[in-house]
Amino acid sequence: MGTGRASYRRVSQRLTMVGGALLLVLGAWLITGGGATVPVAVSTPTPSASASFATSRPPTTDVPTATPGQRAIPDGYRVQIPRLAIDLAIQEGDLRRDIDLQQTPENLAFHLPGTALPGQADNTYLYAHARRGMFLSLWDAKAGDTVYISTPDGKLLTYEVREVLPRVGPTDVSVAQHTTSERLTLQTSTGPNPSDPRFVVLAYPKRG
Repeated sequence: MGTGRASYRRVSQRLTMVGGALLLVLGAWLITGGGATVPVAVSTPTPSASASFATSRPPTTDVPTATPGQRAIPDGYRVQIPRLAIDLAIQEGDLRRDIDLQQTPENLAFHLPGTALPGQADNTYLYAHARRGMFLSLWDAKAGDTVYISTPDGKLLTYEVREVLPRVGPTDVSVAQHTTSERLTLQTSTGPNPSDPRFVVLAYPKRG
């Protein structure tokens, strides 16, 4: 029992120290793939006049730490947005691989460690490269789009996009914080540099 508590504290401390860095660099490697040549031409999305923007003052760099009951996402989850032709398997993000080594795999979506699993009453945070066949088409997301998360036990969770945030500052980690109700947060990048904004979509359970 003592060993389990010590291990949990180490995980929480690791997430607190590097989680802010993860969100800071996601905007860069989601485009560059750790230095690889981008296979498609991209440009920074034109922000909508009605979109929400990050404030110019950097927020806290704290990120969610694991809470009791939270765990890595099991194999067998998928994220699908039919209108945008997005259909990706979801795997657990690896902080060392994705930050230190900058070797995030392609053709997958990743679950940010420390955030909720789909279906829990909290914030589930997923991210993927802004490349064709991945999250590039997320740039065209609109309020009302339907997002599906399929689970290993055959359930289909349905969400509806309510907010599109096309220019979230690279130091703004507020979108990754815990929430008091179920939310699905999807993130990709807008350019190859760490200073480029991130493109974030917020979706909520679709009722009825």
